[in-house]
Amino acid sequence: MRIITSKQEMRCLAQKARGQGQSIGFVPTMGYLHSGHISLMEAAREQNSLVAASIFVNPTQFGPNEDLARYPRNFASDSALAAKAGVDVLFCPEAMEMYPQGYVSYVETEGLGKRLCGKSRPGHFRGVCTVVLKLFNIVQPHRAYFGQKDAQQFIILKRMARDLDLDIEMVSMPIVREADGLAMSSRNVYLNAEERRQALVLSRALGKGKRLFAAGERDAAALQKAVQSELAIATLGRTDYAEIVDMDELLPIVKLDKPALLALAMYFGKTRLIDNTILI
Repeated sequence: MRIITSKQEMRCLAQKARGQGQSIGFVPTMGYLHSGHISLMEAAREQNSLVAASIFVNPTQFGPNEDLARYPRNFASDSALAAKAGVDVLFCPEAMEMYPQGYVSYVETEGLGKRLCGKSRPGHFRGVCTVVLKLFNIVQPHRAYFGQKDAQQFIILKRMARDLDLDIEMVSMPIVREADGLAMSSRNVYLNAEERRQALVLSRALGKGKRLFAAGERDAAALQKAVQSELAIATLGRTDYAEIVDMDELLPIVKLDKPALLALAMYFGKTRLIDNTILI
């Protein structure tokens, strides 16, 4: 596996690969890899002749009181896991390489980035869209792979790709969970033992919502009430949101007469966890 830190070197490699007719699959990450990331890399390996992944803790998607400085990092482990998953090129730029002095240009999807997670993380999705567009321009992938756990992020990035005429296939892969149901996340490491135990309320609440939906409940308010009552069991948790929204504009819906996203966000101490399921 080749490790690259320079934008120019990465761009040259991508151009050469494209010139040789290779398809490029790309997995953007912030590192501290877990099985969810690995599943994306393995899917990219199956579907492309060259697999690129990035590790970049993007400063522009963190708010002033968020966890940029303490975000978990382990490059030695990450590079070994990426190589084992079949990654050919690991792009690991420094912040100044991506945002040189004088940088002032940003990308924003109006409206979409201010809903759900965007309400409590203003500017977050502007930072996400900006860095992903930059990575797309550098890596030049044919396909890009994202996990469903960040469902709002995927919907926003897919809209960005459509609106800006990017010739990239956007691929969403299923959530990978721990054996007890907790969605895998690099931030799970922040939880103490009791918080970790109580965090299972997220997957239980989603399961309750799915069971009611499967039984025929189509009233969004009733489903939300049931989900919220389950979340309230976690005495150490504080619900940020529990919403049912459409899959295009992320707006609340009244009746579930088309596929909808049941999305949750909850704080355990300073740790904010998200989870979701699609109701079809």
